[in-house]
Amino acid sequence: MVEKAKVTVRPLRLSDEAEWRRLWTGYLDYYETKLPEDIYQSSFSRLIGDDPQDFNGLIAEIDDAPVGLAHYLFHRHGWKTQNVCYLQDLYADPAVRGAGVGRALIEAVYTKADAADAPSVYWLTQDFNQTARKLYDRVGELTPFVKYQRS
Repeated sequence: MVEKAKVTVRPLRLSDEAEWRRLWTGYLDYYETKLPEDIYQSSFSRLIGDDPQDFNGLIAEIDDAPVGLAHYLFHRHGWKTQNVCYLQDLYADPAVRGAGVGRALIEAVYTKADAADAPSVYWLTQDFNQTARKLYDRVGELTPFVKYQRS
């Protein structure tokens, strides 16, 4: 377990592309996923763009070094008048796990959601992701929903 550190979270910037790419690749590797270059390019472009329908990106830093990321999106919900917030990607570099990076990123997304008057923030994870789920159990509420997708 890594000692708690001073974690700062800020919006993703154009100058972060190389570090963002390193972190997102680590996230995708964890889920045994490979994506083509055009997805990296379009995702980064959307994350730093200004279209309110696109994802937003956050970078977590310790001592000015990028150590984590979060991608989140506001979208309409059929049962609410306000948009809700979907936290799609959350990743902390394995070297700093346990230092508070994941919590800081989730709390930063909560702050963004509050500022946007979004009444809920939700995310998904794999059932085997026990380490992350320990954090999620402290900062969120497990729901009974089961995800299905088109075959």
